Amino acid sequence: MLYLAQVRKNDFLDQHQLRLLARQEADNLWAIIPEEAFILLGKGKIMSENLLVLVELSPTGDIKRIEDATNWVLHLVESYLTIGITPEFLQHEAERAEHWRQSLTLQNQDLARRSLELEARREQIQALEESLKREKNCYPQEES
Repeated sequence: MLYLAQVRKNDFLDQHQLRLLARQEADNLWAIIPEEAFILLGKGKIMSENLLVLVELSPTGDIKRIEDATNWVLHLVESYLTIGITPEFLQHEAERAEHWRQSLTLQNQDLARRSLELEARREQIQALEESLKREKNCYPQEES
């Protein structure tokens, strides 16, 4: 699993550790890790303190890969922040999408109701036509 982490110095153990900040849930979905979670890097690994990194962990919690997150962060800025996508904008768009969904649902229900009404009227007309045919057959018109 992929995580965004920050390098910290653990003075007590005299080694660097990673503070896990967020984890990737899906391709474009990340979840903030609310509690403090740390992974020790080991005595031999020295990294700049406060550096943001992307770290891939194995299912057992072992570090599979670490890379500087600078390019990843720059990609996020370029993709979203240079065109004004803010949390407020996303919230507004989500609300608009929900209103559209509700409107489409109401329109769909109205169309379904109208379709049922038309079908009922068609059946009434067919029944009336059948009734008229029967009456016509029962009372043939006289020729003059």
